[in-house]
Amino acid sequence: MLKFSILGALQVRTPTGPAEICGDLQRTLVQTLLVSEGRPVSGEALAEEMWGEYVPDNQANALQAHVSRLRRRLRALEPGRIGPRVTIHPAGYRLLLAEGELDAVEFVRTVRIAEAAAPHDADRTARLLEEALALWQGPVFGGFSAGALCQLAGARYEEHRMRAMELRFDAALRTGRHAALLAELAEAHTNHPLRERFCEQFMIALYGSGRQADALGVFRRMRGRLDEELGIEPSPALRQVESAILCHDPALAGDARSSLLQFA
Repeated sequence: MLKFSILGALQVRTPTGPAEICGDLQRTLVQTLLVSEGRPVSGEALAEEMWGEYVPDNQANALQAHVSRLRRRLRALEPGRIGPRVTIHPAGYRLLLAEGELDAVEFVRTVRIAEAAAPHDADRTARLLEEALALWQGPVFGGFSAGALCQLAGARYEEHRMRAMELRFDAALRTGRHAALLAELAEAHTNHPLRERFCEQFMIALYGSGRQADALGVFRRMRGRLDEELGIEPSPALRQVESAILCHDPALAGDARSSLLQFA
């Protein structure tokens, strides 16, 4: 059984340790097949991902040569496997994946389980999301994603990661861990300064840590940033958090019924 990792630099792991996929074209081929998550990818899409606008005249032969090379490499890593990893499909090529073999699939699956648990069990939700986020070792493909399909997939996985972070912060705030989250929320807010949910959560954590003035200062700076960079006002949700802080709403203390800590 092989393990494929794309939440960070591309890695292929065998039971005895990591294995290399050499060459930019081979890595691009593997990455494009992996982001399809076992679904077929057309030869045209693979070629465009690998060569861009400089697709060779003998595109089909060149692509088949690279697929054959990849098959040989993966077969060498799985000597007991019956049948090839990369198969030909009427719609193109597929890299066959079993459950648990691709970290991105495991990440999304765990986040979905956590989302289902969120309204009922904040502690379990936080634990599941910590496990899911621990799968990330850096930018998708380590930043090596030359083609459009890989770039789109990277953006999709990154959005899943942002959502997982938001859900985890929500779950932790619902259990009253305001002070413990301050450093992480400050970093998230700094790294994603226009993402309002991180701002809301940072304000709630500051308020819950006895720092009302700092929480309101975060709101003022966010309002100025939204106006200057996007020409918009804060969302109703962000304004609701400001109002709750000004009114000392007891729900901000982490009450599980709080309308300010929703998982929708």
